[in-house]
Order: sequence, then structure tokens, then C-alpha cells
Amino acid sequence: MIASLASIGALMLSTLLMMAGFGLMNYMLPIRAVAEGWSTFTISVIATGYTFGFTTSCVVTPRLVQKVGHVRVFSALITLLTMSILLCAIVVDWRAWTLFRAIAGFAIAGSYLIIESWLNERSNNENRGGLFSIYMISCLVGSIGGQYIVPLGDPSQVTLFVICGLIFSAALFPTALSSAQSPAPLARARFDLKKLYVRSPIAFVGSLLSGALSGTWSSLGAVYSQRVGLSTAEGATFLAAVLAGGALAQIPLGRLSDRMDRRRVMVGAGLFGVLCCVVMIMLGGLSPLALYICGFSVGTVLYPVYSLNVAHANDLADPDEYVTISSAIMILYGFGTVTGPLVTGAIMEELGPNGLLVSLAISFFLYASYAGWRMRKRSATPGQVPGQDGKTEFQASSLPMQGTEAASSKKADI
Repeated sequence: MIASLASIGALMLSTLLMMAGFGLMNYMLPIRAVAEGWSTFTISVIATGYTFGFTTSCVVTPRLVQKVGHVRVFSALITLLTMSILLCAIVVDWRAWTLFRAIAGFAIAGSYLIIESWLNERSNNENRGGLFSIYMISCLVGSIGGQYIVPLGDPSQVTLFVICGLIFSAALFPTALSSAQSPAPLARARFDLKKLYVRSPIAFVGSLLSGALSGTWSSLGAVYSQRVGLSTAEGATFLAAVLAGGALAQIPLGRLSDRMDRRRVMVGAGLFGVLCCVVMIMLGGLSPLALYICGFSVGTVLYPVYSLNVAHANDLADPDEYVTISSAIMILYGFGTVTGPLVTGAIMEELGPNGLLVSLAISFFLYASYAGWRMRKRSATPGQVPGQDGKTEFQASSLPMQGTEAASSKKADI
């Protein structure tokens, strides 16, 4: 294990720095947008630029890596990230920011893909869980650390933008100067939406809704914190609480789903999400501490629902279909991340900051309702029942908006 850690040390340092810049950027830009007086709907339109760029990169980046290799593409993508944040400081216009956010989304998706591909190359069945746990911790620590840089400066000034660009640039050095061998070229995964729907209608619909949930939160969570009157430091803690809830709940919730029909866990997760949103609406104005606790609770189901979708689809798929199914899930998830913020932005224009929670509650309710309806339409098959052949073991998954399943597709057919 020590030898494995040594082989990915430079990569993890680059990941940590990249995620610190990413956390700073994703918290700073919505605050600046609010300060500019842009409407919530306008901010949601800017967010769709990011998700569009992210989804596009999942298709384009593997082709670039095949042509010039991992290290060169990674360096180019980090350079794009640096350019995108500096351009936001130079041209403060929402239309330009939509384009700049698309560039950032393209760059961050490609970077995740390369990092996770690199990790897959360096890991085996004995150490894969440990290495990916280190990777997820690096992402979490970097994101939270970056958010806490925001209170140290003023988003209305240029300084934080420059610092963010410097952090992104620093992320280049560990990987560029590493003597570790680059991984094998990536292959582009196929996707089949019809096959996913036939195998698991819940995973099909659930992927759209989980994309809407996480896309809405990642795009408008910082706006919500500003609209309810939290300071930048309190807002950073609030967003960190949601991330921490998702990170800590993935494995317990997943293990629970291994022991019963996963659809029951999906129903429970959706209903718990509705309850948390209602409680947050009722208690959100009391104190920042109440918001932190509610945010943590929402996070425990906001992020793990994606992993439940993947696990449920894999329960019903043949082994040679895993990559195709996961790729289809990722495409649907990406579509959800585009539509979710737009719908929520319009709701927040009418209802104020609580419109975010109303939108999340509706998505959670639809998620639970559809899973419950499918349980009545189709009884559990052997692949869904614990102890019977076909039920796969739950594995925590990075969200496509934070990581990408495409890394697991390097052995897929082109």
C-alpha cells in the first residue's frame, strides 16, 4: 500500500490543489454574481454553461488523450481552468460568464477523467478501495479548504480571482514534474439509453432527478446562503456541512441497500430528503447552526442517491454491460444538471431563497414516488435480493459533477 501511495503522491497533490481552486471558484462566483445584482434565474443560466461544458468534455477529452497523452492534456485543461477564472475577473458580464463557465466545466470534467483513469491504472483489487478513498478525501478537503479562502478576501475585487488562478496553476507542477509513468490511453465508452431504461427504469428516471438535485445545489446553494443573510464564512461552513453529510453517509446508506431491496432505500432517501427540506424552510431563519445541521442532513441523501442509481442498474445488468449502463446514467445525469438549475432559478425568482428548498423537495418526492411505484409494478428479481446471484456490492461513486464514471471505461470498445 505504501508503494501504491508513493506512485500517486504527486497526482493527489495536484488533485488537492485543483479542488482547492475549484471550491474557491464555485463559492466566489455566485457571491460576485449576487453582488452584481444579477437575478437568480440569470445565475442559473450561467450555471448551465458549466454543466454543458462538463458533459461535452466527457465525450471529447478521451479523444484528446488518445492523441497526445494524459500529462499533456491534463496540463492543457488546468491552463483552461486558470484562463476561465481570470477571464471572469476581466469581463464581468453574465453572457460572457456563461461561456467562461462552460470552459471551466469542460476543463474540470476532463481533469477528473484523467485523474480517475490514472488511479485505476495504479490500483488493483486489493488496494483500489483505499486509493479511491484517499482520492475522495483529497477532493473533499480541497473543496472545503477552497471555500474558506473566500471570507479572507472580497469577491467584488480582483484579488480572489488571481489567487484562484494561482492555485490552479500550482496544480500543474506535481504532475508535470512527476517521474511516474503515464497510464494507458483512454477509450470512449458507448452508451445506450434504451438499454438502461429496459434494465432499470428507476435508474433511468433517478439519474435525471439526482442530476437535477446535485446540479441545483452546486449551482445555487451559495446563492441561497447569500439570500438568507449568511456571511461568507457562515456560508462556507454551510456548504461544507452539506458536502460532509454526503461523504459520511455514502457507505452506511450503501451497505444498508446491500441488505435489502435497494428500491426501499431509494424511497426512504427521497422521503428523508423531503423532510429535511421542509424542516430547513421552517427552521432556516432561526440560526446559522440550525442551517448547518439541516444542510448536513440534506447532504446525507442529496449525493448518495446517484450511487444508489448506479448500484441498482448494475444489479440488473450483465457484467459486459456495466460500462454502457454507467455511461448512459452519466448522460442522463448531465441532462438533469442542466435543467434542474434553470427550473429552480425560475422558482426562486417567485418564492425567494426558499424556492431552492421547494425545488429540492419536489425532486426528492418524485424520486421516492417513482421508486415506490416501480416496486408495485415489478417485484424484486434475483439481482435485487440480498444473498441471491446477481446483486452487486455497493460502491461509493464520485458524482459526475465532481468526478466521472468515464474513467472506468478505458477498456471499453471505442
